[in-house]
Amino acid sequence: MSSLNIATRALTTNMAALQVIGHNIANVNTEGYSRQTVQLQNAGYQSTGGGYFGKGVEIATVDRAYNAHLTREARITASTAAGDAARLERLEQLEALFPMGDKGLGSALNDMLNAWADLSASPSNSTARSVVISRADAFAARLRDTAGQIDLLRNSTQQQVGEHVDAINRLATELAGVNRSIIETAGGSHVPNDLFDQRDKLLADLSQYAQISVVPGEGGSANVFLGGSQPLVLGTQTGKLAVQRDPLDTSRINVMFTQGALATPLDANTLGSGALAGTLRFLNDDLSAIQNQVGRIALATSSLINQQHQLGVDLAGNMGGNFFVPTGPAQGLPAPTNASAATAAATVSNPQALIASDYELRVEATGFSVRRLSDGTTTALATLPAEIDGLSFSIGAGPAAVGDSFRIRPYEGAARNLQVAIAAPSSLAVASPVLVTPGTGNSAGMSVESLYARAPSANLTDPVTLTFNADGTFSATGLGPGNPPPDNPGPPASYNYTPGQPLQFNGWSLTLRGTPTAGDSFAIGAAPSSAIAQNAGNANGMLALRSLATFEGTALSDGYVSLFSDVGSRVQNAQFSAAFSSNVATTAEQARANVAGVNLDEEAARLLQFQQAYQASAKFLQIAQSTFDSLLQTVGR
Repeated sequence: MSSLNIATRALTTNMAALQVIGHNIANVNTEGYSRQTVQLQNAGYQSTGGGYFGKGVEIATVDRAYNAHLTREARITASTAAGDAARLERLEQLEALFPMGDKGLGSALNDMLNAWADLSASPSNSTARSVVISRADAFAARLRDTAGQIDLLRNSTQQQVGEHVDAINRLATELAGVNRSIIETAGGSHVPNDLFDQRDKLLADLSQYAQISVVPGEGGSANVFLGGSQPLVLGTQTGKLAVQRDPLDTSRINVMFTQGALATPLDANTLGSGALAGTLRFLNDDLSAIQNQVGRIALATSSLINQQHQLGVDLAGNMGGNFFVPTGPAQGLPAPTNASAATAAATVSNPQALIASDYELRVEATGFSVRRLSDGTTTALATLPAEIDGLSFSIGAGPAAVGDSFRIRPYEGAARNLQVAIAAPSSLAVASPVLVTPGTGNSAGMSVESLYARAPSANLTDPVTLTFNADGTFSATGLGPGNPPPDNPGPPASYNYTPGQPLQFNGWSLTLRGTPTAGDSFAIGAAPSSAIAQNAGNANGMLALRSLATFEGTALSDGYVSLFSDVGSRVQNAQFSAAFSSNVATTAEQARANVAGVNLDEEAARLLQFQQAYQASAKFLQIAQSTFDSLLQTVGR
């Protein structure tokens, strides 16, 4: 009878081995599947008078090909790659909003500034005046369109963050269900391999969205923590993530960890890697920084052009008004915890000193502090209003309480709302309120390149005479207060002269060319109304804005170049990070797959091996059965 048992046990054992091999082959393309192997063992022995005889073979267990270290490394590197890829995808969409060439924002800016050149040559030409307004309209429209596209990209990115959060919550629920099944099998003598594969697959999927920490639980279940130490899955219990708009900045969103009635905001940095972290980084860092730069171009350009236009004279002899509709003060968003009803605001005081950043204004026991959020630079102030980074910060609506804070976004709506204020060509302030008259006895060695008002001054139209000395310096008479002191004490007191370098006094700027002769003179004073039609002084002032250092030393006309360079630099860095992390993740996954993956060639060899063993067992069973039947027949006689 023992031979029949051995044969039967061998048949069933080899059939089980073939079943496992078939399971492997069937799941060769199943993501997350780990190769399984039947572990065989001797079925024991029995003692007889003739010695010890074996009982054949039996299955010890079915092992899962698994390496904890390689699996963890593959999970972490895949998380990093997913985060880099998600950020790169969004940055490439952002880059598409900033083309170069004729369709670029830089071309529109320079077309608008250069359009004043025709007015400089023909100040009364109505066509040239209309072209200036048309180019300004095109520039404003380009900025509004860019701002609108940024808003659309922001909205779609916020929706994507919500989708990532929903996916994390769904996966956490599924993992808790698998944990329940694993715990229910705990205490048995065998391992539920397929359940463990499901567990590891869910962990890998979770890590695609955020960096997770995994702590082993009961029976091989997985406890998952994210955001530093928040328990997303504890055995069969789950927490949840939720999306909430930042109360201090509605363009930003926060991810909240909720457990029961308790909601805890998660710092984006603590999410580490994963698609959620990468998308949040783009949304709250990259996109906000670029939006601020676009807004700064709009705010600085419109403010500088408005200032210069207001210093000119239109065809009716009136001082110029706003060329662009002025941007109002940026109102601060009060923190929910503020104890007073005070308000805060910031207005542009120096367009050349603007920094593309949001700010936090805080009321301190000793006064106030303003923190630049782009780099964390904090400035302490005793009183307000005060100027920082070209902005004048102020507090209104009553006294503020110590601890009150406000988020101020000076550039958030600057590009979105930019509009041209000038409608009629005759309203363009092309003329200058000051005029220069060369002396009648001047030599032919000097010429006037331009004269225009550069700043408001009570002494702007006061008569001033510049007289050149034999040493090439010049003396000035009629200057008002606040002008630079003479370079040379004299006598006579004099200023140095460099051809082509602007001479700036009383709020005007005069540029001369050539080599002076002793006695050459130039008289500057109020421009007569009869010369307005031929006066292009303020058009020259507008053209001079092109080279004005505006964006951290960059000329106004090159402001778009610095913006595009920043976008390009972010994309290039993201491309490098994404390519590098993808290669690392691919290598790590390959190492894991080499251990846990199914090799069809190997399975084919094992299939043949156990097929032959099964056939031999069947033959042995046939022989045992025949022998047993013969024995019965003999005994039966």
